[in-house]
Amino acid sequence: MIYTITFNPAIDYIVSVPDYRNGAVNRAVSEKILAGGKGINVSTVLKNLGHDNTALGFTAGFTGDEIERLLDDMGVNTDFIHLNSGMTRINVKLKCSEETEVNGIGPEISDRALDELYSKLDKLNDGDILILAGSIPSSLPDSVYCDIMARLKDKDLKIIVDATRDLLVNVLKYKPFLIKPNNHELGEIFGRELKSDNEIIECAKQLQEKGARNVLVSMAGDGGIFLGEDGKIIKSLPPKGKVINSTGAGDSMVAGFVAGYLESGEYKTAFLMGLSAGSASAFSENLASGSEVRAVYKTIKQED
Repeated sequence: MIYTITFNPAIDYIVSVPDYRNGAVNRAVSEKILAGGKGINVSTVLKNLGHDNTALGFTAGFTGDEIERLLDDMGVNTDFIHLNSGMTRINVKLKCSEETEVNGIGPEISDRALDELYSKLDKLNDGDILILAGSIPSSLPDSVYCDIMARLKDKDLKIIVDATRDLLVNVLKYKPFLIKPNNHELGEIFGRELKSDNEIIECAKQLQEKGARNVLVSMAGDGGIFLGEDGKIIKSLPPKGKVINSTGAGDSMVAGFVAGYLESGEYKTAFLMGLSAGSASAFSENLASGSEVRAVYKTIKQED
């Protein structure tokens, strides 16, 4: 079974105001509400690709109820912990000449609620896949990713981590199956701007030396680079297409990689499927459908 964790999910309220003016009453020309959060995005694209999974995390209030309803409508399994106070945050994404976002705070997560999550994770079985994605709210300890991996270290799990800076670096000693920084995040870890593929590979190798089994680096319009535990390095430019919305493209890449790996058992196929899923979501208004991902994959395979 595949599990994702989103510690701070959100309702994404996306509103388009082309002629937005500060200090004035503005009227939207379109709006939509989506279930947001990196792990939730991964769960959604995995389901679109035909892979059942369960989204874990914390929800609260009427906004938390709406997230569960939205995911249920899409066929995504959920096993969220319901908090007794506060509400799941609302992130407002304003589409205008300069895109602006206002992200909500989210509810406080108690020690008791965190222990409840740990109890759910204790029931994972050998062979399961666990995806830890995104930031953590201020009410949780900075060590929570490490604490989870330490707790599960005796299980034969494939754990994937998509996080930034110390949240990512600190888990390497637990040998995650896959980490997915983008090229800018990779540079931030090493305090330098990475200007070439060779520099990206050099830094990714250092993360492997620290414990990561596989490293997938997303590079937006420059494609991606994969360093496998078998020593092979795979590079590819992205498929051709018009970028409409880059939100969730990195999460889609994780989902595509997992789907490709489960379907083939091969890292090259997983990498190309990940690249296809990330690109397909970038070419779409919303997260990509399964048919959109597989259509892009066919084009990238022909060029491979």
